[in-house]
Amino acid sequence: MTDYSFARQNRSTRTLVILASVYAGLMTLVLLFDAASWIVWLLALATLPAVWDVVQNTRAGVQIDQTAIRWFTGKRQGEIMLNDIDFFRFDTRWDFSVRVSIVLESGKRIRLPDESLPPHRELEPVLTQAGFRVERHHFTVF
Repeated sequence: MTDYSFARQNRSTRTLVILASVYAGLMTLVLLFDAASWIVWLLALATLPAVWDVVQNTRAGVQIDQTAIRWFTGKRQGEIMLNDIDFFRFDTRWDFSVRVSIVLESGKRIRLPDESLPPHRELEPVLTQAGFRVERHHFTVF
């Protein structure tokens, strides 16, 4: 098995452009449509986690080596030994996002943090090449 590593910074150009666009849209609501300020502030609250990530410049990623899979996001991290893993489960949600879970030999499921994972189309071949079974489940509720 070849080692695999993926990492991302939350202070990226993409994140900054998205935040600027959202704030420009909110200002447009106020200036052009005379939106109520409490509604604009309520909508702006949804951006606070992204602003916090940009200010803190948190990192997230995953590493797979010969013995374990490790992931980190901000100050949280986790590790699972490869010999404890039964298979990986990719769940496509109704919003077309894909959640990845590790199913252990004991039957316990561990959901990997979305922000620490590469795009699922990049991750699936890496896991398959490493000899893991990958199950896909589309449009599940759980």
